[in-house]
Amino acid sequence: MIEKITQGWLDFDKAIATPDMMGMVSKLGKILGPRGLMPNPKVGTVTFDLEKAIREIKAGKVEFKVEKAGVVHIPVGKVSFGFDKLLENIRSVLEVIIRAKPPTSKGVYLRSIGLSSTMGPGIKIDPVDIRNLVK
Repeated sequence: MIEKITQGWLDFDKAIATPDMMGMVSKLGKILGPRGLMPNPKVGTVTFDLEKAIREIKAGKVEFKVEKAGVVHIPVGKVSFGFDKLLENIRSVLEVIIRAKPPTSKGVYLRSIGLSSTMGPGIKIDPVDIRNLVK
């Protein structure tokens, strides 16, 4: 597989590796890293329990990053998804974010929401409408 990837094959969504193979997989860092495909123990793609990792990824596990300023970037779907599927994904993401609110956090937790395609302009969404949608 490693040799196949070095020759340019990248027809996969996620790479999963066992810890003992990371020495060999790390040679692919320049290829997999910029595309977000490099296995990472923090997100569960470096593990001995491959069955669980594969099951989670096939079930739609999504990792997201939070900037210092509190901005969250999360993919919620693809263009090929229908309206209902996108709405369901947005609802699920917002439920996770709202559940992650620390009990010590005071004030408004969601100040603004913007939805955009990868290279398209963002659309502002009213957080009050979203709170009603999630409840």
